[in-house]
Amino acid sequence: MAKKKVTDIAGELLTPFLEEHGYELYHAEFVKEGSDWFLRIYVDKTSGEDEYMSTEDCEIVSRYLSEKLDEADPVEGNYYLEVSSPGLDRPLIKPEHYEKSLGKAVDIRLYRGIDGKKEITGILEEFDGEGIVLVEDDGRRWELKLTDIARGKRAVIL
Repeated sequence: MAKKKVTDIAGELLTPFLEEHGYELYHAEFVKEGSDWFLRIYVDKTSGEDEYMSTEDCEIVSRYLSEKLDEADPVEGNYYLEVSSPGLDRPLIKPEHYEKSLGKAVDIRLYRGIDGKKEITGILEEFDGEGIVLVEDDGRRWELKLTDIARGKRAVIL
């Protein structure tokens, strides 16, 4: 039997708690930076667009998860646990992130340039699970496949 990934275990431990408290798991990653390992958990509120995770919210989730991870002990060796909001310029990683960003401004970076552009900012107008339609301020429409997108994130417009 294959071992479960640390991020999957953390998600399983967190899901009931998050649902009970009006939060949702946005993304999780377990990465090595230098000689240190980091378990990063990004949590968002389920209540709507205008409510964001506070420092106190992150602390509540962190305390709970830290205790549960100590009990389950899924990681050999030391690591740092970080719990935070995905931020205003949240990365678009999963299909549901694109779905929730419909009608919002997003920044897209392509693997390869198209018509001389490798970075495009516009309103995410359509998403079909495999691709997006992005409309720039000047009205230009871009039909892009998710496989062409190196990085997507919400744009912060000031």
